[in-house]
Amino acid sequence: MDAAGATTRAKAGHLRYFILLMLFILTSVNYADRATLSIAGPAAAKDLGLDAISMGYIFSAFGWAYVIGQLPGGWLLDRFGSKRVYVTSLFIWSFFTCLQGGVWVLGATAAVIALFALRFLVGLAEAPCFPANSRVVSAWFPTKERGTASAIFNSAQYFATVLFAPLMGWITHQFGWPWVFVVMGGLGIVLAFVWSRTLHNPKDHPRMGQAELDLIEEGGALVNMDQPKAKTADDDKGLQWSYVRQLLGNRMLLGVYLGQYGLNAVTYFFLTWFPVYLVQARGMSILKAGFVASIPAVCGFAGGVLGGVVSDRLLRRGHSLTFARKAPLVVGMLMSTTMVAANYISTEWLIVAVMALAYFGKGFGALGWAVVSDTSPKEAVGLAGGMFNFIGSISAITTPIFIGYIVQGTGSFNGALVFVGANALLTVLSYLVIVGDIKRMELVKTK
Repeated sequence: MDAAGATTRAKAGHLRYFILLMLFILTSVNYADRATLSIAGPAAAKDLGLDAISMGYIFSAFGWAYVIGQLPGGWLLDRFGSKRVYVTSLFIWSFFTCLQGGVWVLGATAAVIALFALRFLVGLAEAPCFPANSRVVSAWFPTKERGTASAIFNSAQYFATVLFAPLMGWITHQFGWPWVFVVMGGLGIVLAFVWSRTLHNPKDHPRMGQAELDLIEEGGALVNMDQPKAKTADDDKGLQWSYVRQLLGNRMLLGVYLGQYGLNAVTYFFLTWFPVYLVQARGMSILKAGFVASIPAVCGFAGGVLGGVVSDRLLRRGHSLTFARKAPLVVGMLMSTTMVAANYISTEWLIVAVMALAYFGKGFGALGWAVVSDTSPKEAVGLAGGMFNFIGSISAITTPIFIGYIVQGTGSFNGALVFVGANALLTVLSYLVIVGDIKRMELVKTK
């Protein structure tokens, strides 16, 4: 960094880092609420009489709705802004999380249906949140800090496991699995009120200093993204399908989307089946599995933050944006494929070490949201983020179901680990073969 740049940064404030801290906290709760069933699942399955296939479908309920809600969620963000959509989404998904704790009062069949439906509604409500994170980072951070910022909010998914998996395991052990949902849902409702008082547009924030505003705006932050605009004819058209077609017709973005699909297969294995794997395949207690599951998550968190830092450092040292984003991503996802080695290991601590390496690699390579911030058309940042999450989150549907069938059909998790490792390799190939140069896409506006 040159001397002038260092001086400018020193004079600027740090309000953007407080906004990033809030994104980190909210994303931690977001992922913890997705993972509630993975911790409570073994006890709930025993009480409700669920087999592996049934559990796979219930795990996937979140994914079905999450995928369905991506494009509408992205459009809502571009239409109504990050704050209104994010706060509403957080309150609604937390409310439905609370309700899951009450399904035990129903009969077994009705409880399964209710649990599936409530998980579906949680997924629908959470749909706009990661595109909203991407919009907030695009508005609050200059390009050369965006990789780190995106990596930090994305790494919250690992921190969620570190903090909440032991807590949820303890709650299940001490009070029963329904209380996991009540506690986590209640926490989200409280945070919805906090976020409503915290998030503002950069230019509207009461604590924003002019030096920091100049720094982020001159560095490429889209500070005017949520500023009030004059109403146009396009506002009444709803979702712009011409924009959707252009996003899907762009080879670079298609490669990014496919890469996120493969990366998310690793994510959803750890979010859904990993604690079950520890209990059923490795003979751990539910309480122990909750604590052990946090070990790979610590490594995932470290990898997630480090990947963003390395990417931005490469960028500041003069490397191209393409190399700075791709290099950590490819290296990290190659590390993730090592989870297959757990099939040939019986020593408990070594299995945990292999899984920790795989999750570290996944975190190190999880730069997809930084790439979205770098490449999304300025007119449709929310929609582009929604499309990215739409395709990537199909893994939230397919991964739990495929693993359920593999485990049920073979009586083993060996094939499941091979399946997840192959998806990590798919991400590597997508970025090396399909993506090409990483740059901001320009939309062609239609009349």
